[in-house]
Amino acid sequence: MHVGHCFKHGECVFDDLVNEVAPKFEEADGLVITTPVYYASANGTIISFLDRLFYSTHFDKTMKVGASVAVARRGGLSSTFDELNKYFTISNMPIASSQYWNSVHGRAPGDAAKDEEGLQTMRVLARNMTFLMKSIALGKEKYGLPEKEEWKPTHFIR
Repeated sequence: MHVGHCFKHGECVFDDLVNEVAPKFEEADGLVITTPVYYASANGTIISFLDRLFYSTHFDKTMKVGASVAVARRGGLSSTFDELNKYFTISNMPIASSQYWNSVHGRAPGDAAKDEEGLQTMRVLARNMTFLMKSIALGKEKYGLPEKEEWKPTHFIR
């Protein structure tokens, strides 16, 4: 493997779904990511996918709307929701919200369909995300994107 290949070449060294999704993400107005919850954390496969996707793509993600959804039997939803949202906040992406944290409860197939509050939360999320993407599109048309500053990295070991 080549250390830094993904960043240097703008594509993941592993030629898999990450490289297939990257151009679709670049064209999209938003991104929804979802995961089951394991030990109060996202599934390791989705974390690896997101690490590689966000690290290897150099296109401007500013004002692409992000939404994350966590699904669990009982607990760990809010910590997983927070974990997923960090990909958006480090990329200048606004986060779509709902009436509650974006989560649904269920363990066995079909259980989530019985979580009426969770399903309502997903419907509200979809409406809010759609509204936010349309509003951003109108804002870009009228005002453009927010002004960018040159990145000033600060390293704590001097």
